[in-house]
Amino acid sequence: MGGPRAMTRVATLAGMLGAITSVTAGAAPPPDPGVLPAAAAPGFAQALEPRVFVFPRDHGPHPQFRQEWWYLTGNLDGAGGQRFGFELTFFRFALAPPAGSGAEEPAPPGTSAWRSREIYLGHFAITDVAARRFRYAEQLSRGALGLAGAEAQPLRVWIGDWTLGAAADGSQDFRLQAAQEGYALELELHPLTPPVLNGEAGLSRKSDSPGSASYYYSIPRLAVHGRLVREGQPLALEGLAWFDREWGSGGLGPNQAGWDWFALQLDDGTALMFYALRRRDGSRDPHSAGTWVESSGETRALASAAVGIDVTDHWSQADGVRYPTAWRVRVPSLALDVAVRPVLADQELKVSPRYFEGAVDVSGARAGRPLRGRGYVELVGYASGR
Repeated sequence: MGGPRAMTRVATLAGMLGAITSVTAGAAPPPDPGVLPAAAAPGFAQALEPRVFVFPRDHGPHPQFRQEWWYLTGNLDGAGGQRFGFELTFFRFALAPPAGSGAEEPAPPGTSAWRSREIYLGHFAITDVAARRFRYAEQLSRGALGLAGAEAQPLRVWIGDWTLGAAADGSQDFRLQAAQEGYALELELHPLTPPVLNGEAGLSRKSDSPGSASYYYSIPRLAVHGRLVREGQPLALEGLAWFDREWGSGGLGPNQAGWDWFALQLDDGTALMFYALRRRDGSRDPHSAGTWVESSGETRALASAAVGIDVTDHWSQADGVRYPTAWRVRVPSLALDVAVRPVLADQELKVSPRYFEGAVDVSGARAGRPLRGRGYVELVGYASGR
């Protein structure tokens, strides 16, 4: 997922594990569930100005920052016409600053091997289009005893048996695997484009508060092949995926309530990422932003005013939580006008906090020429307090 997506989630995760981590990490009590404060915690690095990105090193962890996440979403097809969407995400949240920062607390004598300064959260979801079924699972663990962690060069991020890593052949490819009840996924992913820096040369500002920013890049097209084992039956699959990476130490602004994030892969080779930040009064925050990627790889930053988004339909859960489920997205400077609609209305992960992350279809036109595509949409903040 793009934009500031995990900032609420990692705060909630810290609250969930507070009783454990306050003992095992020796850290101050973690924040209450909700949006993280805009100011970075003492001892952590902040995303304040553009930096130089180095790959593949920056695919790996950045422990000097408080939180980061690895997001993979994609649409896959089988030889028999089957279609699936998938999401595999990993979040790292530091409970105390890294050693040597001057703000960390020393480990007491006789420290347990269970002690950890980091906790990890993962989500794995499958959209089974033909079966009209959406399934998801969640794992969380402390970064101790090999239960979860993140390493660089070669890349490896894991929680239990869920993993994202670099290919063994030394290429720039990735491998992932994850399993839940009824579905097990094993994929190889080959980047078709180099990493795209979002925002100001990779610095993504979410509000006027100095600490409310992250470093953010995407790989908008990865060719995918592998297999899904569904109810014990293997299916060979191929398709396209989208990879998002962010890290920072702050959060959203105090007047921001959530966001709508679009990652669209169009059949002419172009791609669009845009996150619309929502204020508590329902209006769009002017720090909303995105990136347009031409088929040549050339990029264009998109300010909030450059992208028009109109909601054309809604869907409601039985408990009254209401999500938008169809949109008209327009970028006049690109002569782009498309409709976006989920392949299933219900692609909500009922975790804490609840959010929608789902596969979508795209149809419309660019400069008068018909255009189609696929992608993913994430909706956060609509189930606040549920």
